[in-house]
Amino acid sequence: MKNCSGLIALAAIVSATTSQAQCLTDAQVDDFVGKYFAKAAALNPPAFSEEDGACTRAKLNAVLAKRLGKLIGYKAGLTNPAVQKRFNYDKPVWGKLYEGMLLSNGATVDAGFGAKPLYEADMLVRVKSEAINQATTPMEVLDAIDQVIPFIELPDLMVDSIPKLNGPAVSAINVGARLGVTGTPMAVPLYRAERYAMLDALRDMNVVVKDASGARLGGGKGSDILEHPLNAVVWLAQALAKEGLAMKPGELISLGSFSALLPPKAGLTATVSYDGLGGAAPVSVSFR
Repeated sequence: MKNCSGLIALAAIVSATTSQAQCLTDAQVDDFVGKYFAKAAALNPPAFSEEDGACTRAKLNAVLAKRLGKLIGYKAGLTNPAVQKRFNYDKPVWGKLYEGMLLSNGATVDAGFGAKPLYEADMLVRVKSEAINQATTPMEVLDAIDQVIPFIELPDLMVDSIPKLNGPAVSAINVGARLGVTGTPMAVPLYRAERYAMLDALRDMNVVVKDASGARLGGGKGSDILEHPLNAVVWLAQALAKEGLAMKPGELISLGSFSALLPPKAGLTATVSYDGLGGAAPVSVSFR
């Protein structure tokens, strides 16, 4: 593969069903990045192994960092069993978030903000302490964050055939990180009893996606993400450690999807509410 170039090599991999998948070459990654900034669909990566997906993601992130700038956090993906089923994979994956990806509440974006644009009900947390990297329970995560932030993620899976993506291939494309809309941050309470109450509320909340008329578009429960949404951070800490990485104070962590992945439409305003999570204000995005 190292002697093959760009698209020719990638096409050969895709068409050769008996060949073994490998980490994409630098030329192939550069081509993918070009498609990313052109908002054009790219050829599907092969049915990667976990090692191949991680290798390609690392190459892709190295190139994206030169174009997108500062790392601002991480996203955990495939944390919802329903989404895992869609990609025929039984564990989460992760990607990186970069400066400029996050928009303010009420933002209006093009319905075609990417090659294969989607939106989903999500949530961010902000890291307070490096102790988060040793967290093994949702309460230990809560102790190591200082904000919980309503969030609508706007991913772009940007390949010719989304149904052909497997879990490692989703990882390889940086889990489709493109944009997201942030709501009003909620401070983590200082007192222990209030923290336990927030912990229970995060697990039991009903996350609802509605349009401007109030019609329900989708949603789910807090526990749909790994039985508790903060378990996504526990998983992420362990996954990052395997690659010599760690979350840092001030970084933002996307927990994953509470809803199905939904297609944006021009003229649609989608609002996500977190019913049962006291103090959580809705977050909205409009598509033009």
